[in-house]
Amino acid sequence: MVLFELFDSIHKISDEAVNDLKQIISAKTYQKNEVIQKIGSTCSTVYFVDKGCARIFYLKDGNDITEHFAFQNELIIRAESLFLGNPTSKGIQAIDETNIIGIDSESLFRLYDKHHDIERLFRLIIEKEYVNTVKRVESLQFKTAKERYIELLETTDYVQKIPLKYISTYLGITPVSLSRIRADVL
Repeated sequence: MVLFELFDSIHKISDEAVNDLKQIISAKTYQKNEVIQKIGSTCSTVYFVDKGCARIFYLKDGNDITEHFAFQNELIIRAESLFLGNPTSKGIQAIDETNIIGIDSESLFRLYDKHHDIERLFRLIIEKEYVNTVKRVESLQFKTAKERYIELLETTDYVQKIPLKYISTYLGITPVSLSRIRADVL
């Protein structure tokens, strides 16, 4: 399983921990535009994108806004809901046909007590995602929309499959501005 190769690259865990982790993992394929987690639900699953792309989105004044994209081998969760147990004001949606690996959070958190190497692995994963979130905020504060678009292009070649309306709201610009940027960049 590719997920365990990712885990090994972050922090090696014992064979027993791997076996216990495999017991709480499930895989599911979501179709294009299918909602993985609804707005208003409580996040109780840690998701990893195995293949495809997913996004975190919210509604503001009736507009659908993309906050985050997750590509292959990336974590996608609603952290405020997962760790605090509150319903989330954001949803998770598959952009295209997307394979998601889910890990039940309650079961995972119980494994932390049994296998401290799993706890360390997920702490390192969450730390990495926190740093990525800080970089995203700083990008919005200090970079132009064109620079942010170029960053997104450098992240993955999957960008070509993402609807422009999602990319424009992710960048914080109008679709017309995105068209101008794309014409200038491409």
